[in-house]
Amino acid sequence: MALTLLLVGCGKMGGALLEGWLATGSVARVVVVEPNDFGANVGHERVLRCAGADALPSRFSPDVVVFAVKPQVLGGVVPDYRRFVGPGTVFLSIAAGKPIAWFEQQLAPAAAVVRAMPNTPASVGRGITVGCANAAVSEAQREACEMLLRAVGDVAWIDDEALIDPVTAVSGSGPAYVFLVIEALALAGEKAGLPPELAMRLARATVAGSGELAHRSIESAATLRRNVTSPGGTTEAALRVLMAADGMQPLFDRAVAAATKRAGELAG
Repeated sequence: MALTLLLVGCGKMGGALLEGWLATGSVARVVVVEPNDFGANVGHERVLRCAGADALPSRFSPDVVVFAVKPQVLGGVVPDYRRFVGPGTVFLSIAAGKPIAWFEQQLAPAAAVVRAMPNTPASVGRGITVGCANAAVSEAQREACEMLLRAVGDVAWIDDEALIDPVTAVSGSGPAYVFLVIEALALAGEKAGLPPELAMRLARATVAGSGELAHRSIESAATLRRNVTSPGGTTEAALRVLMAADGMQPLFDRAVAAATKRAGELAG
């Protein structure tokens, strides 16, 4: 499926998507609306850069319009693309906070809209994105959006848009939680007597390696955890603390609840 795309915004996430599309050959042509340079892909033979919507080719007709700009500027951006509303074009938003109904108001009630929530590991091809489509999106358009999103990682779909808020709290914000675990583990190592550089090296390698093991393994996270835990050993001693009634689980419960609540406030 070779698509013609219009990418509006080419920052970190937009740039990661563009690299994935070009690497997988999933697009025939990409027109990028971005006032600033965006690395080596600026001069790619399949990429045309325009500084603004008014500079787009007059006969240009994209299969997919991807909005990858910051949520706070969307209101001043989206209306410029109303002319592409029609059965042949689907609008794919990866901007946080703005619901499908908002795009329908800005574009047209009949606009085909997919709202998606990716995360930052997309920059290394290991992201996960959750998408939600409105009724105007055809099966072919949904498949096209999945193909584009799969260029940077895994893809899941939901029918209930309200679930985007907890998705945001778990996977959208989740990489920050994992990086915090690295920081906390390294600091705990320092307090146990390790040199700071070694403590951070151990923490980073341990989290990265464990993530790769979880990615490759068909076993559950609980099974992988038990595989490391010898009865009466050091891991069991640590897990008694981490899995106590006041340990990690209630902390994560409160963290995800707070992020979910804030996601709903931003959407409103």
